Amino acid sequence: MNEEQIIDMARAGDVTAFESLVEEYDGRIYNMAFRMLGNVEDARDVAQETFLKAYTSLDRFRGDASFSTWLYRIAKNACLDILRRRGRRTIYSLDDPVETDEGEVDRQLAGHLPDPEGVALDTEVREAVEAAIAGLAPHHRTIIVLRDIEELTYEEIAEVLEMELGTVKSRLYRARCALSRSLGELELFDDRGVGPGERRERE
Repeated sequence: MNEEQIIDMARAGDVTAFESLVEEYDGRIYNMAFRMLGNVEDARDVAQETFLKAYTSLDRFRGDASFSTWLYRIAKNACLDILRRRGRRTIYSLDDPVETDEGEVDRQLAGHLPDPEGVALDTEVREAVEAAIAGLAPHHRTIIVLRDIEELTYEEIAEVLEMELGTVKSRLYRARCALSRSLGELELFDDRGVGPGERRERE
């Protein structure tokens, strides 16, 4: 049974079918929310709110975007609502483990941020990265998380943020430049806003 069929069953009121969708995407939505908010309870609230809203709005999901992209969009809006209510930016430690249903796991930065093949993240670098990410404006933090941590494609990000592809690329460039300025001598992104992962893809 493919995902489209499962969604149709959930739309028809099959709770078990919807629960299978939650099992599939809960971890990804929670991780995205945690990286945006840096708070376990807020991330859990966002995940719960996301799936509750998705369940009550399934009749409005037309499949123009993928189901995962639709969920990311709902979660993104919930995260931004929390950040607006906070009225401040939260700094969290990248040394802290991520809590999951299976227990705690070490936090890792995936995608185009430094990885074992790129820049080594020692304690000083981790502190610089966490402060820099937390210090970004919400719209810049969002696009950095979606692209460089969650590894969404430009097209998926365009759907999540509901903007043109060119706008996604220009905003990501500006966000990476802002992050690079904060990180200074680490030089994670070059003067074109290209990260080490993408440079390796081009080589």
